[in-house]
Amino acid sequence: MEGLQIRPAISVDIPELVAFDHGYSTDHVWQMEYRQVQEEVTVAFRQVRLPRPMRVTYPRDPARLVDEWTRRAAVLVADLGEVKRGYVALAESTAQSCGWVTDLVVNLRDRRQGVGMKLLGAAHDWCRLRSVSRLFVEMQSKNYPGIMLAGKLGFAFCGYAERYYPDEDIALFFSLEVA
Repeated sequence: MEGLQIRPAISVDIPELVAFDHGYSTDHVWQMEYRQVQEEVTVAFRQVRLPRPMRVTYPRDPARLVDEWTRRAAVLVADLGEVKRGYVALAESTAQSCGWVTDLVVNLRDRRQGVGMKLLGAAHDWCRLRSVSRLFVEMQSKNYPGIMLAGKLGFAFCGYAERYYPDEDIALFFSLEVA
């Protein structure tokens, strides 16, 4: 998206960011298969096409951003003119020198136009400027658009957690070495 600017969030941005449609539609999911035979455990994820598109709600309450944004290491906003197009929230783990994308949200009308890619690029730059060595992204196993974006940007699948979100959905983790 030509002319898109990424900048740190300020307090007056937060109500508009909270009002974004944080949900998404998907026609694929990553289905988990868990198998245990004696002392061997096998976990596999398989991409499965759904019979029809499915609407997925965001796994956390977007209103929590009102209270949490100042406790995040960074919240970066994508603007085009005066209009906010998306945001990325970052946490930092100093013990492992890692950055975590806790939220990546693009306003519904602006999706599939490169806004998410630019926000993740800005998150990568933010990590590099702080000598953070690895950037992690977490997402629901149903978030096929997010999974595809992470793969396109070079993130590699690195793990999962069952019942991670308040709705007990599985979280998938992807990471990228920050050069």
